[in-house]
Amino acid sequence: MPVCDICCEELPSEAEMRTHLLLSHMENVMACPFCSLSGVLYDELSFHINTAHIEKDCKDMNATVVDSGQKNSKAQSLNTSRTSIVKNTHKVSQVSPPSYGHPSPFQVNGMAIPITGTTLSQETSTSLKSSPPAAATANGAIKQVRTTQTPSTNPRREREDGHRKSKQKRLSSPNKEGRFPCPMCSLVCNDCFILQEHVELHLQDQDVTEGADPDIGTSTEASSTSNGRSGVIRYECPMCSLSCSSSTSLQEHVELHLEYGSASATGQSSGDLNLARKLQEEEEQKWRELESRREAEDFKKLQKQFGLDNSGGYRKQMERNMERAVSRGQMVPAEFHRKRVEMLESLASGVDDGRSKTSGLMEALNRYYQRDASDCSHVWLCAETDHYSSSEGDKGWGCGYRNFQMLLSSLHRMEQYNLLPVSVPSIPRVQAMIEEAWAQGADPQGASHFKHRLQGTRAWIGATEIYAVFTSLSVKARIVDFHKPTGPGDTHLRMFEWVKQYFSHSASRSARLPPKVVQTTLPPLYLQHQGHSRSIVGVEQKVNGNLFLLLFDPEFAPGEIRRVLTQNTVATMVRRMRKSPSGLKHRQYQVVAVEGLLTPEEKQSRILNSRTLCAEKIP
Repeated sequence: MPVCDICCEELPSEAEMRTHLLLSHMENVMACPFCSLSGVLYDELSFHINTAHIEKDCKDMNATVVDSGQKNSKAQSLNTSRTSIVKNTHKVSQVSPPSYGHPSPFQVNGMAIPITGTTLSQETSTSLKSSPPAAATANGAIKQVRTTQTPSTNPRREREDGHRKSKQKRLSSPNKEGRFPCPMCSLVCNDCFILQEHVELHLQDQDVTEGADPDIGTSTEASSTSNGRSGVIRYECPMCSLSCSSSTSLQEHVELHLEYGSASATGQSSGDLNLARKLQEEEEQKWRELESRREAEDFKKLQKQFGLDNSGGYRKQMERNMERAVSRGQMVPAEFHRKRVEMLESLASGVDDGRSKTSGLMEALNRYYQRDASDCSHVWLCAETDHYSSSEGDKGWGCGYRNFQMLLSSLHRMEQYNLLPVSVPSIPRVQAMIEEAWAQGADPQGASHFKHRLQGTRAWIGATEIYAVFTSLSVKARIVDFHKPTGPGDTHLRMFEWVKQYFSHSASRSARLPPKVVQTTLPPLYLQHQGHSRSIVGVEQKVNGNLFLLLFDPEFAPGEIRRVLTQNTVATMVRRMRKSPSGLKHRQYQVVAVEGLLTPEEKQSRILNSRTLCAEKIP
C-alpha cells in the first residue's frame, strides 16, 4: 500500500494518494527550511531540497547509518533524508507559516534557520520545469545546481541587484509635491516614489495570489485559469496602452513613467516660476511707468494751477480774455483797443486801474448792524477797507494779490503807515515788490521755490510772501498758524476766539461796556488756506454766544459786492459774507496780522530770522 512521505499515512491506491497530497498538503503553503523558497508545489519543493541542500544532509545521514551499523544503499539514505526533511518542513509550515518580508527562524536538526520569502532563482526554476521530481541525483548535478545559487554567477540575482540599486538611486532624488492617484485602488499619494512603492506592493500581492512568479510555467497556467482565460496573462500599463507579459516588466515600465513625469514636473514648475517672475517684473515695470506718467501729469497740472507753467502773467491773460470776448461778439474791436491801452498805462505806472475796486463797504455794514441785526449781541468791524475783485487778467490765481491790495487800502487811511506808497499797486507791481523783498534777503526758501521770479507768471502767493513784502516795507506783521482743528466736527473754534480777541481788545480799553456795533481802527486780517485766501473784516457774536466771521472774498464780482451799499440787498450780501465755524473746515489756516511799523534794526533782524521762518502755532 502507498505511504505518504509527509504524514506517513497509508492509502489503498495511487489515485487516493494523489488526492490526499492535493487536499492535505499541496493547498497549504510549502516553504524550504534551508532558504527563502516558498509558495511552490510539493514535487518542486522536494526536488529543490534534493538538488540544492542534499550534500550536507547526505553527510549527516551517512554518518548516522555507519554508527547504527545499518548497511543500506546510498539511494535509500537519500530517500530517508528527503522524507525526514520534508516531514520537518511540513510541521514547520503548519505551526508557523512564513510571513513575507519578515524572516522567522525554525529548527531543522537542532539548527535555527531564517525564512525570508524570496523566490527561486531563474536557473532553479528552469530546472524545475525541465526535470521531474527524483529521489537520487548525481553529484555533478548537485554541484551544478549549487553553483547557480551563488550571487556572483546568478544572472537573475545580478539583475535584481541592479534594479534595486537603480530604485534606491531614484528614491534618493528630491521629492516633488503633487497628486498621484493609484491606478489599482482609490489611494492618492503626494509623492511619485511613494506611489511607486505602493504599486509594487499591489504587484507582489497579485503574484502571491496567482501562486508564483510568472516566469514559472505552472504559475502562468494558474494565473490564466484564475482569470478565466487561456494563454499568458497580460498586464496593462495604467498610464499608456502598453501591455506587459510580466509584473516585473510592468513595474519597470511604470517606473520609467514616474521618472519622466517627475522630471517633467520639475522642469514645468521651474518654467512656471520663471514665467511668474517675468510677468511680475513686467507688471511692476508697467506700474512704475504709469506712476511716473501720472506724477508728471499731476506736476504739470499743479504748475498750471499755480501759474508756474510759463504760460504768461497778468498782461497775457488780460489780452487773451479780451480777444476771446471780441471773437464771441461780447466786445467790439474799438473797446478792445481802448481797454488794452488803459491796461498798458496802468502796468507802466505800477498803479492799479481801480476797475475792480469797491469803496464805502464798512460804513454800509455799520449802518446795517445798527439798524437790522437784532440777533447779534456784539459786532466788531475793522477800519475802512476797499474791496478788490479779481479781473480778467488775474482770475483764478490773483486772490493773494487782491487781499494784499485790500490791506494796503486800509493802511493808507492810517497816519502811522504814511511811509507806504500813496496808491495801491497793480498786480504786476506787487509781484515786483515781492521780488525786491527776496533780493533784500527775506524768505530765501520761498524765493527758491519760485526761482526768484514772479513777474510775467501766474504764480500763487500765500501768507509767507505777504509777510516778506510787509517786512521789506518796514511794517510789523506776524503769522499765526492754526495747524489743526480745535472744535467738534473738525472746526477751528480757537481761530474764531483769537479773531474776536484781536478786534475786541482795542474796544475794551476805551469803554467798559462796548456798544453793540464797534468799528475799530484795526486793519483787516489776511486769511489763507489751501487753494484760496480772503480778508477778515469783522466778527459777529450772536445772542447765544456763537461767533461768525465777516469775509471779503476777491471772488465777489464788483456788481455783487456793491449790493452791500443798497439797503434792500445788504442783508442778502451779508449772509454770503458771514461764515460760521462749520463753514470753515479746512485742515489748516494761517492768519497774517499787521501790528505797526518796524525800526531799521527790527527790520534787519526779521530779514535774518526769515531764513528759517516760523509761524506762531495755535494750539
